[in-house]
Amino acid sequence: MPMKPSSANPRRPALSRAKARNATFVNLLATPGLGSLMAGRWLAGGGQLFLALAGFALMLVGFYKLMVPYYSLGSMFNDSQPRPVNWKIVTIFGVAGAGLFALSWIWSLFTSLSLLREASDDNLTPVKIFTAGQVKLDEPQIQAALASVPQWPRHGEVIARVFQFKDFPAAMQFVNAVAALAEQAQHHPDIDVRWNNVTLAFTTHDAGGLTEKDFALARQCDALSLR
Repeated sequence: MPMKPSSANPRRPALSRAKARNATFVNLLATPGLGSLMAGRWLAGGGQLFLALAGFALMLVGFYKLMVPYYSLGSMFNDSQPRPVNWKIVTIFGVAGAGLFALSWIWSLFTSLSLLREASDDNLTPVKIFTAGQVKLDEPQIQAALASVPQWPRHGEVIARVFQFKDFPAAMQFVNAVAALAEQAQHHPDIDVRWNNVTLAFTTHDAGGLTEKDFALARQCDALSLR
């Protein structure tokens, strides 16, 4: 039965460079923390967004304290002098608000740098994994590796998974991404496309069975299906 890609993958979904760049742009040029949330960094993004909103609110209070003496009803409709501005209160709110907002921006900067680095590392992962020599795994090793790809049932010396997408173009976009990854790794799966269903099967013929190469590329394909 076709199996839809699910976010229940035990690994965190891989982060594309485009998504990392978009999150960085939003974090640093729009709203600190919002980009982190877009990239799935819920704890950091929530903290950054809270600090940014709290800082903005404090600055608004400081601005209100500054302007209200000049635009109070008494000053607007008679010739009386406006009440003096309490500069101490205005300064406290303004500095505290600006400080919280700056702290949020700096925090989001570090998160953005981490996102960009993670996206870069993810693109290098296949090269690092597949350049090393591969040998056939023994049965205990295969059982341990299967736990990392729960949606890939084993059929003898082959692991396979059916991915289901919304339509044929989405399925072909995934196939093209898998093809690029497989070519980079020099390890090519069997691919069967039936409209919106894509079946991938991995084995290492040169080793005579399953190797870490098969499981590593299966995990990469899981990550691709979530983008």
